[in-house]
Amino acid sequence: MNKSKQVFRRLEGRRIFASFLALAMVAVVACGSDGSAADNAGSDSEPLVVYSGRGESLVGPVIKQFEELTGIEVQVNFGSTGPLAATLLEEGGNTPADIFFAQDPGGLGAVIEMLDDLPVEVLDRVPEWARSPQGKWVGISGRARVLVYGTDSLTEDELPRSIEELADPKWKGKLGWAPSNSSFQAMITGMRQLWGEERTRNWLEGVMDNEPKIYPKNTPQVAAAAAGEIEIGMVNHYYLYRFLAEEGDGFKARNWFTPEADPGSVVLVAGAGILQESDNKETARRFLEFMLSELGQQYFATQTHEYPLIEGVVPDRGLPPLDSITKPEVDLSTLGDIENTQNLLREVGALS
Repeated sequence: MNKSKQVFRRLEGRRIFASFLALAMVAVVACGSDGSAADNAGSDSEPLVVYSGRGESLVGPVIKQFEELTGIEVQVNFGSTGPLAATLLEEGGNTPADIFFAQDPGGLGAVIEMLDDLPVEVLDRVPEWARSPQGKWVGISGRARVLVYGTDSLTEDELPRSIEELADPKWKGKLGWAPSNSSFQAMITGMRQLWGEERTRNWLEGVMDNEPKIYPKNTPQVAAAAAGEIEIGMVNHYYLYRFLAEEGDGFKARNWFTPEADPGSVVLVAGAGILQESDNKETARRFLEFMLSELGQQYFATQTHEYPLIEGVVPDRGLPPLDSITKPEVDLSTLGDIENTQNLLREVGALS
């Protein structure tokens, strides 16, 4: 078994323990609160049905805490954001879902016609850039796109200033990516918005010429960079911090925020919306309010190492401040055109 797979399996094996630890920490904080969430318990409420494009290891503990504090049962359908969006579109008015909790704005944009208007008091909890201009969805946590690199392979001086440089032949055989990942596809959709179709296609074809190693998602890319199997991967920022928490500062990979304001450093959000067909909208609203409470946001800051979106919650101390990242001007509400992004990826051979 190669080194990256060993690290990856070790991390996966510890994740159940980490989830229970996270739950215990959140519960301790809850016991010291004013008890308002528990006082509003609704054990006689209908179960809340959530379609979650976020993995169980990431959001399962905080959903469980919502259940314990409110007495409301939550039935979660975990899956990838893209396929879940396709399921919602197929189900249409017959969907049992009350909430769609997506990994990125692209998935939410794909089903925006199915989403209900959110209350202003929910939307106003987050900055304007992190919510739907139409009031249909709200960001729950922030995640930056970064390049992860192996510290034994590269120094910061050798790293590209722009993601566009990865199409240079000097990176042949040194790259990794996950074209089927929804956050990657959201990044490419933003790239199409910023660069246009031709420039984006040229970049994708240049990277394909460099024969990148294909991974199913972000986590194995980080492990591969640390093991020297690739020099650079294209991931969300927080995966590295999960490895650092497990392996310590000696872990041989780090994040690189490209200095130029290009799609490689776009800041996305994981977000959620309430389905129009839901008969459980009040409970769904309470769920979103909990995720955007200090308790919920502290979970994302400390346990998943994402950027909290409400004021008063401090991000992980290892993260650069959001205002220090050179970010491109991308309207997150326009990232719903995933279908044409997937078509483009197929045309260049990145997707089958």
